[in-house]
Amino acid sequence: MKGIAQLMQQAQKMQEDLKKAQAELADLEVTGKSGGGLVEVVMNGQHAVRNIKIDPSVNDDLPMLEDLIAAAFNDAVNRIQQHNQEKMSGLSGGLSLPPGFKFP
Repeated sequence: MKGIAQLMQQAQKMQEDLKKAQAELADLEVTGKSGGGLVEVVMNGQHAVRNIKIDPSVNDDLPMLEDLIAAAFNDAVNRIQQHNQEKMSGLSGGLSLPPGFKFP
């Protein structure tokens, strides 16, 4: 019985830590950049765009500008995913999780 109670306590702590981490990740803000900073996209942890900055020097080349915007968005999304993985990796609390298991 003592082992089950300890396991339940670990699971409860892990759930509390997960909720806290999710709240912190929602408040996260990252900046995705492309073209050496010609385009910047600021995005929060819920993938909502907060701001976009475009250097005026790229206004004359619309296809390049489109590519830079897409690249900046992708960079921001990748930064959020990387931060999420780093934050969540320590939350398993030593529990053996099955391969491919992901936290919500």
